[in-house]
Amino acid sequence: MSIIYSDQGVYEGFDSFGRNPDLVLVDTGVIIGSPERYLIAGMGDALSTMFEANACRKAGKPNLRGGLSTIAAARISESCYRVIMSDGREALSSMRAGELSPAFDRIVEANTLLSGIGFESGGLAAAHGLYNAMTTTSSTHPYLHGEKVAFGVLVLLVLEDASPDVFDEVLRFCLDVGLPVRLGDIGLDVDDHEVLRSIAEHAMAPGGLIHNEPLDLTVDIVLDAIIEADRRGVTGD
Repeated sequence: MSIIYSDQGVYEGFDSFGRNPDLVLVDTGVIIGSPERYLIAGMGDALSTMFEANACRKAGKPNLRGGLSTIAAARISESCYRVIMSDGREALSSMRAGELSPAFDRIVEANTLLSGIGFESGGLAAAHGLYNAMTTTSSTHPYLHGEKVAFGVLVLLVLEDASPDVFDEVLRFCLDVGLPVRLGDIGLDVDDHEVLRSIAEHAMAPGGLIHNEPLDLTVDIVLDAIIEADRRGVTGD
């Protein structure tokens, strides 16, 4: 799968190919020496996998290959989330110490294999739909894909009225590893309602991934959820 952006950095779509690679080889000895921001952003992207797959399954919406999710895809997506929650903090500590560990290996697997199979086979929804819409705003361009997706997960949880325990678990993880929890963390201003409304409108455009949510959404509902997610990030509620 290849993601396509305009010269201005705006998401335009993707191309899917007819077969998977014959081999994907990941050398964790190389990964552990890379900038930690990329590992953290990878966890932010992987953080969305279970929630978006669940949304698609509940709504009966297709995955990225045009079919419906499977039991296997659901279990892989759940495993991705659990590994991120249980091993993410330790993996980041291992990276900072320059020492390979089982937790680091599991996070690399979650960021690549579990998240990759999970999103392609389970589907995408609000978190990536919001990410795509954010790319229309140039102030977000310095921030990585997974950083913006992580904030999109918080918005997704607000939209779905997730339990306080679930929201707090995700919020605390983001705070602990340094993922964005506020609009200012991804180049946006909570008081600039014109820009935020534009993002909500782009997310709600026909064909947008946010329509895979099992919800009746409007631009105003999405805008309110963006602002509410920022508020909870500020207060830790």
